[in-house]
Amino acid sequence: MLFLALSILLSVLLLLNFRIFPRYQVDTFQAIVFNYPVCFLTGLLLLPAGQSFTIDFSQTWTWLAFGLGVGFILTFMLSGASTQRMGITATSLANNLSLVVPVCFSLFVFKTGGKVFDALNYFGLVLAVVAVGLSTYKPESASDPSAKRGRLGANVLLPIGVFLFYGATNTMINYMNLHYIPSTDKTIQVTLTMVIGAIVAGLLMLIIRLIQGKERIHPRNLVGAVSLGIPNFLSFYTLVMALSAFGGNGAFVYPLYNIGVILLAALMAALFLKESLSTANKLGLGLAIVAISLISWQELASLRV
Repeated sequence: MLFLALSILLSVLLLLNFRIFPRYQVDTFQAIVFNYPVCFLTGLLLLPAGQSFTIDFSQTWTWLAFGLGVGFILTFMLSGASTQRMGITATSLANNLSLVVPVCFSLFVFKTGGKVFDALNYFGLVLAVVAVGLSTYKPESASDPSAKRGRLGANVLLPIGVFLFYGATNTMINYMNLHYIPSTDKTIQVTLTMVIGAIVAGLLMLIIRLIQGKERIHPRNLVGAVSLGIPNFLSFYTLVMALSAFGGNGAFVYPLYNIGVILLAALMAALFLKESLSTANKLGLGLAIVAISLISWQELASLRV
């Protein structure tokens, strides 16, 4: 549970970074592109003694890791387009509700044996989906420039794409954890390979935008990349370690991770950013606590023994 708790905390730090970027005029796109080299350097510092990072192109997992890294960047770009054309609410819900994809794959395809689900656990999963939807719901103001009218046509596919891409990347993380990370000391090696895929894809996008005259690099964006990159790598690393600790059981880890991030983020936003919650949000947070209890009731019961 320690790795899961650390991953939740570090993920909330990521959200806080994004929240304060506009205050310091940090360009989010550039910060994300440059945060991946920072991630790579962070991972190198965490390599176990005696290990060095190498890339073996003869291994299947190397290419899967590259593809996953590219998926990270593409998912971000898709989220940005969906936010601009379909609004914040639809995109946020699609992002958070995507947890059902890795959960279903973990239960019915991978059939991980780290935890046997009973009726209470399954009911907790259903409540988790409802809780995520309610706790992330934000009514859009008519003056919100991100809330566009005339949302029919191809734009409707954008939040669906966000749902599928987030679900696919999380499912692939779980799959690689089950089949291509033989021991925890290899976790950083695999993670660094994923980061390289993200670095290559991100820099290519940035170069194209620079050539088109759509971007100008500012030092403040590099500072933002450092504050983003360190918790980004550590949050991903601890999430993979949490999956390993629970036998690759994404059906257990991902719901707790998602609603844990939502609960902690809501608390931090209320305390430090003075953000208010709607009745639906408060109901969602309450259901999230119930969902956590139901999903992990066996683990909670064992703590009392």
